Amino acid sequence: QVQLVESGGGSVQAGGSLRLSCAASGPTFSTYAAGWFRQAPGKEREFVAAIARGGDSTNYADSVKGRFTISRDNAKNTVYPQMNSLKPEDTAVYYCAAHSIPRALLVSPRGYPYWGQGTQVTVSS
Repeated sequence: QVQLVESGGGSVQAGGSLRLSCAASGPTFSTYAAGWFRQAPGKEREFVAAIARGGDSTNYADSVKGRFTISRDNAKNTVYPQMNSLKPEDTAVYYCAAHSIPRALLVSPRGYPYWGQGTQVTVSS
């Protein structure tokens, strides 16, 4: 079983950037695909981005395409979403998640059995 810990959240003004990190422990992280989700107050958890086991394939929500980039360093067991051109509507708790299904970039949170505790991102106008 893999454990996930997010870091890097904080407050930033609109137009700014943040890079979150998701550190994994447990079995070899390179056998897990990873995803990022976010949840704003009063809203359902929504898909942000996903990356394949080897980092060779990615998928993004339309709302972040062109602004966010997801990457991973399997040697460090870490996944990074680089978030640029942040908007107030990006304000949410961001969660890292993982699953072990081969060749699947899942967009539903129900497909991910492993989750971190979340990190707050606040974007002010």
